[in-house]
Amino acid sequence: MATTELCSEEALRFIWGGAIPLQIHLHESEVTTLPPPPPALILGPRIGYLPLLVPLLKPYFSSTLPPGVDTVWFDYKGLPLKWNIPTGVLFDLLCAEPERPWNLTVHFRGHPGETLIPCESEDNVKWSFINALKEAAYVINGNCKNVMNLSQADQFELWQSLMKGNVEAYQRIASRLKLGPIGEDCTLKTGAGQPRQALGEADTAGSSRVGRIPVRLYVRNIIQDLDDFDEATAVDSWDSISYINRPVEIHKHEGHLLTLRTALKALLPEIFDDETMPDNQIFSKEEGCQVTNPSFEDYETPNSLRNVETEEASIISDSVVLSKKPKVKLIRIQGIELDLSIPFFWVVNNLMNPDYFIHICVFTEASPSQVLVR
Repeated sequence: MATTELCSEEALRFIWGGAIPLQIHLHESEVTTLPPPPPALILGPRIGYLPLLVPLLKPYFSSTLPPGVDTVWFDYKGLPLKWNIPTGVLFDLLCAEPERPWNLTVHFRGHPGETLIPCESEDNVKWSFINALKEAAYVINGNCKNVMNLSQADQFELWQSLMKGNVEAYQRIASRLKLGPIGEDCTLKTGAGQPRQALGEADTAGSSRVGRIPVRLYVRNIIQDLDDFDEATAVDSWDSISYINRPVEIHKHEGHLLTLRTALKALLPEIFDDETMPDNQIFSKEEGCQVTNPSFEDYETPNSLRNVETEEASIISDSVVLSKKPKVKLIRIQGIELDLSIPFFWVVNNLMNPDYFIHICVFTEASPSQVLVR
C-alpha cells in the first residue's frame, strides 16, 4: 500500500470550510404578517451547530413574530432537531438522499420540552462542546486535565475559532491538549518530553502509546428495500435512531495496517461483517491491529462530564434485538461515503470534528421481522 499522508491540510480545510445550503422557513403558526416572509437562505457550517445561526435568523424574521419570549428550536419534516449534534451530522443522518437546499423550519415559540432540551443561549452550545472535548480527552488520555487547565482566554479563543471557522487559530490552542495526531499504527504520537499521564509512564522522546479513539455512531434503520433513498420514509422520532457512544482501543500488531472496515467491525459487531457490508465496499480478508471496544465507563468519566449527548446515548444491543444482522446500505463520515479499505489513522486525523470525535452515520436495511425492540 502506498504511503498515506498522516494529516492532510487539504482535507482539514475541506472539513472546516464545508457548509450546507439551508432554506429556513418560519413556522406558519408564528407568522403574523401578510404576505408571509420568504425563507431565509443561509450556509450552515458542517462543524457548527444550528443555534449559532439564530443571530442571523432573528433579525430576518423579527418583524413578523408574535409577542412572547424566544426559545428557538428547529425541525425537519416535523422532527425536532437536537441542537447539540453538529449540523453536518444531522444532515448526513436525516437526509438519506442529500437535499439541497436543506429545508428546515425555525420556531421561536412553543418549545417541545418533552422531546428536546432547551438551548437558551450560545453559552449552552459552548459548554456542550467543551464537555464533549473533555469526554474525548478522557478516552484518549485517561484524563481531561489539559482541557480543564485551559485559561478562560484560551477557551474563548478556541470557541471563537470554531464559530468563525478559523482552523489556524483553533489548531494553536488545540495543540496544547495533546489529543493527536495518531500514527499509521494507530498509536497516539507525543512529542519529546510530553507527559504520558494516561499510562503513568515517564516522559520519553518521540514516544507513542496504545490508541483510544472517541467515536459517536448514529444508526438509522430503513425498513424496506430501496434502490433510491429519495423514497426512504422520513425520521419521525429520535427513538428510531440508535445513538452509540463507543470508543475503540487499538493494540498494535507489527506490520499490520488498521482500516476503517476493521474498526467498524470492532465498533459494531452487532451489524458489521463481510456479508452485511455494502457490495462495493467488501474486500478480501484483512489482518490488522487488535481492536477492542471498551465502554466509556471504563474511563471513569465523572458525572460532571456526562453531558446532554452522553445522557441520551443508547447502545443498540441494549435497546434492539436483531434476529438477523441487517444489511449495511450506507456509511457516511463528514458527508463522504468512504472506501472501507482506507487507513483508519487517516480517517481519525483528517475527518474528526473539532470535538475530537469521529461522527459516523450508518444506514441499515432490515425488515420489521428482523428488528425486535425490547
